[in-house]
Amino acid sequence: MPVTTRQRLDPAERRARLLEVGARMFAARPYDDVRMEDVAERAGVSRALLYRYFPGKRDLFAGVYRQAADRLLAATRLEPGVPLERQLAAGLDAHLDYFEANRNTVLAANRTLAGDPVIQAVISDELAELRARLLDAGEFDGAARELVSAALMSWLVFVRTLCVDWLTHRAYAREQLREVCVGACLGALRAAAGPGRTE
Repeated sequence: MPVTTRQRLDPAERRARLLEVGARMFAARPYDDVRMEDVAERAGVSRALLYRYFPGKRDLFAGVYRQAADRLLAATRLEPGVPLERQLAAGLDAHLDYFEANRNTVLAANRTLAGDPVIQAVISDELAELRARLLDAGEFDGAARELVSAALMSWLVFVRTLCVDWLTHRAYAREQLREVCVGACLGALRAAAGPGRTE
């Protein structure tokens, strides 16, 4: 394993570099096989310096997963005037691209660290933001808004569960997964908000 030559970086650059190395290593190996000393070696820093930025492996993983969630949110903003079905498919594709490239990371967050409150807060925050965007895009109000809000959160949890199953077993094609997820959302919204509100 090549060792990166140590460089002088400011704290923000150093943290970004450590997250970059951590992201690659968590993607390449199961969570339990990633060692902080290996991350430090690959990043070209001492273990003491790594621990100054991230006191433990879970903290590094949380930073990696938070950054990934932020990037996915930035890549999946809804555009006014574009059909919802097309935007749902595009948003799912962005997430599935990440899931495929970072299978070990996603499975760690949803399996190995399923009981960790910090990691689950990262996931919950992303789901809440996605729900808010979808809810605002539909311009729902009154009782319909409350029902649609609940339906959207249930759908997001459904998508998360189905994607983890897909990553684990690969028993069906990615295209089937996407179609089922899009269809489930559109069907739930039509039932909750009435026809004509999901076009």
